[in-house]
Amino acid sequence: MFPGFEHGTAEVNGIQIKYIRGGSGPALLLLHGHPQTHVIWHKVAERLASRFTVIAADLRGYGDSAKPAGLPDHSNYSKRSMGQDQVELMAQLGHPQFLLMGHDRGGRVAYRMALDHPDAISKLVLLDIAPTLAMYEQTSMEFAIAYYHWFFLIRPAPFPELLIGSHPEEYLKHTIGGRSAGLAPFTPEAYAEYLRCLRDPATIHGICEDYRASAGIDLEHERQDLAAGNKIQCETLVLWGANGVIEKCFDPMQEWPRLVRRLSGKALACGHYIPEEAPDALLAEVLPFFIA
Repeated sequence: MFPGFEHGTAEVNGIQIKYIRGGSGPALLLLHGHPQTHVIWHKVAERLASRFTVIAADLRGYGDSAKPAGLPDHSNYSKRSMGQDQVELMAQLGHPQFLLMGHDRGGRVAYRMALDHPDAISKLVLLDIAPTLAMYEQTSMEFAIAYYHWFFLIRPAPFPELLIGSHPEEYLKHTIGGRSAGLAPFTPEAYAEYLRCLRDPATIHGICEDYRASAGIDLEHERQDLAAGNKIQCETLVLWGANGVIEKCFDPMQEWPRLVRRLSGKALACGHYIPEEAPDALLAEVLPFFIA
């Protein structure tokens, strides 16, 4: 799925992070969402690599990256810790400053990276998310039904782990196939990769810990930023699906200015899984943004 890309694993921040790398030019890091892996970028990576040195990594707890047991306060799955993994990865690969694009959970890691490491991120793209604090604080019935997993996965271990582990494929199909486009955006190869990883109990635990951190320590960090007036300094582009939950339940262009100093954004004619559902539309927006 990634012709011409090399595969590697780096020891960073005390754990191993799996990545692929290809192309040449300015460095661009791509971060995936839940319950997926770096494979979400397979429809756009080759074209991006014609202009950039593309690195796509598996987040801590996902794919073939390390999946440590969660700490009592879930701090080792905070977006601060997950972002530190990626900043150290890029530095180790020779890119102390880089472009950054994140989808879903990867977008949450990405905006924390931009807040914590302003000198490292030159431009930022966030795909189909609103700020975590805003989404929890503004939870409606419609949002809670659509994003039920935000509330299920944060239950204490091992309850959600046991339920998902009993039928991982049912969880995968229900989660990625339950959005506006169904399973149509996902190639058989990509789907098989997501399922391979989700069948690992350590992945299931890592995913739950990611969400447990988001409902606790991540909110503390975000409240601290808001209270201090700390904002993302680099140019930031937010894109979301016109057929998705973000469009229906939130106003990204109203919420993101609380955390972003230089913002642009728009809805695309698709649902949640933008890199796989609307790769051409995504490239049409991000290539001019990153190159300018």
